[in-house]
Amino acid sequence: MQRRTFFKSGSAALLGASTLGASAFIPSNMQIPTFQLKYAPHAGMFRHHAGNNIIDQLNFMADMGFTAFEDNGMKNRPIAEQEKMAKVMAKRGIDMGVFVAHKIYWKEPNLASGQKDWRDEFLGQIKESVEVAKRVNATWMTVVPGHLDLRLDMGYQTANVVEALKQAAAILEPHNLVMVLEPLNFRDHPGLFLTKAAQSYNICKAVNSPACKILFDIYHQQIQEGNLIPNIEKCWDEIAYFQIGDNPGRNEPTTGEINYKNVFKYIHTKDFKGILGMEHGNSQSGKEGENAVIAAYVASDRF
Repeated sequence: MQRRTFFKSGSAALLGASTLGASAFIPSNMQIPTFQLKYAPHAGMFRHHAGNNIIDQLNFMADMGFTAFEDNGMKNRPIAEQEKMAKVMAKRGIDMGVFVAHKIYWKEPNLASGQKDWRDEFLGQIKESVEVAKRVNATWMTVVPGHLDLRLDMGYQTANVVEALKQAAAILEPHNLVMVLEPLNFRDHPGLFLTKAAQSYNICKAVNSPACKILFDIYHQQIQEGNLIPNIEKCWDEIAYFQIGDNPGRNEPTTGEINYKNVFKYIHTKDFKGILGMEHGNSQSGKEGENAVIAAYVASDRF
């Protein structure tokens, strides 16, 4: 399906620009412009247009001008499906974004504790993720160090996490792969070890490896500490990946308080060549909601 065909078929995408409002439509004879940044939808985001088949969804994303894709659950897909997806992404010019590299402990201090069995489990899962990354042509994989260890001083916990990540980096470096550390907010994920941009920056500096960088999730950091552009600037040399979501609601840009046009403009001025994952929901249901997502990115990418 070509973009022009899609628009002529009836459900024209909403423009969504702040000056026009979310009800303005792109004319049926107009194609979506090329995006200036690599925004990455996820599985299911456009299922009302493309159906439930992931291959059809990937083709729809490409038809809509998206040049990247992320899939937290890629590691759990059958190998045959991973290989098929990789072929379609290569054919359609879609770069693979992050997938989750390991089991995330939301309530237990797996890496912060320093316990050998938890560390060994983590390192084993990193090794497994190397094979997945190769299969789907991925560079980045998400790592979340787990819960705080309430029985240990923060300094010891940090040392334990750094040591685990150094060992993981040694696994990834020979393959030119990168784990991206994602700090998460206190409201949605209370009690986690990694929460702030500066904390992530400090850990990456301590690990001191090209295989260990920051996933700066703009939604999480808006809730956790705000000050988005200054924090991005301070962390810039350790950021390898961004994720997107407006607040409140964790939906597409233009639906909340974050001025995404300014944030995207800043990232673009830094000549960022990486991926910005669209890790959010749709604020509206059905095809209209999917149109609104496309429109929000068209509007926010115009700077």
